[in-house]
Amino acid sequence: MYMKKVLFLLISLFVFSNNLFALEESKIKEIMQAKIDTVIEILQEKTQTKLEKTEKIFLIMDEVFDYKIMSQIALGSDWKNLSSQEKDEFTKLFELRLKNSYIDKLDLYTNQKIEINDLEKINPKRIKLLTYLIGKDDKYEIEYKFFKATDNNWLIYDVNIIGVSIMQTYRQQFSGYLKNNSFKDLLVSLNGSNK
Repeated sequence: MYMKKVLFLLISLFVFSNNLFALEESKIKEIMQAKIDTVIEILQEKTQTKLEKTEKIFLIMDEVFDYKIMSQIALGSDWKNLSSQEKDEFTKLFELRLKNSYIDKLDLYTNQKIEINDLEKINPKRIKLLTYLIGKDDKYEIEYKFFKATDNNWLIYDVNIIGVSIMQTYRQQFSGYLKNNSFKDLLVSLNGSNK
């Protein structure tokens, strides 16, 4: 259970995007390895506060995910019924929730390593990068899913942890919630959980 919490901590630090950066296909492994190594160094730093660490990590990892696409996946068919303002509001609250969840779990990290393995092109518009979280006694599979954002640029739209999609997990949660509640209720709930 502890390792799974650490796994979520390390994965969730990748789930923040401002769409100012994209990866070329040929550089995905190289850039992801460099970012992961830098994040691990920050997590291992003993003299910095939790806030200092999170600010540095967000600056490093804000570049690699398409957060708007992830929000759309998380809401599923409900996304198309929203106004532009509602989409923007949901995206901001969803991002903040993920960041707060990450900050809450920051103290769980205790020198686990992440090993980058294979990069596989599924089709002309989809790539997956297989990595492993390696602890003292356990090894967990982490799969980053990339999509072709523009002609030569790729961004992450989902992450599978031990075969379970983060975005599909949120999609199920939000879908279940919206069966009995309004979208405004969902925004209030997300806003409340971020305080």
